[in-house]
Amino acid sequence: MDDLRELYQEVILDHNKNPKNYGKLACANHTSEGYNPLCGDHINLYLQVEDGRIRDVSFEGSGCAISKASASLMTAELKGKTVAEAQQLFNKFQHLVTGANETEPELDGLGKLAIFAGVREFPLRVKCASLAWHTMSAALNEGEKVVSTE
Repeated sequence: MDDLRELYQEVILDHNKNPKNYGKLACANHTSEGYNPLCGDHINLYLQVEDGRIRDVSFEGSGCAISKASASLMTAELKGKTVAEAQQLFNKFQHLVTGANETEPELDGLGKLAIFAGVREFPLRVKCASLAWHTMSAALNEGEKVVSTE
């Protein structure tokens, strides 16, 4: 268990300092903004979707290490996925971070995102980890342009 916590901290810190896919995506045709008023996390998400597939994705924003790392890992996982696959990944991730009643989290199909399993132990951090995901879902569904975790 200590090895998993150490890996969790290492990955979170790395993606916080060196986020992947950070910056505005000029060719984006789906965008959304996310805000967590509790801790001040703020994200703008940009997606280029063609023929039902996410061709490119990026984000800008500021916030805690968990929020930024989650957005970074999410964007890396989404590239090349279909919109349906992205929605399935959203559902799996949400279940991972909110499934507090389960003894063992379901990690199949999550890849590096599995490190967020420990977030479920800290309910206030669930919103930090899931902000980018809710923002992505809103962008793909062309729903709310500003997503709040409250």
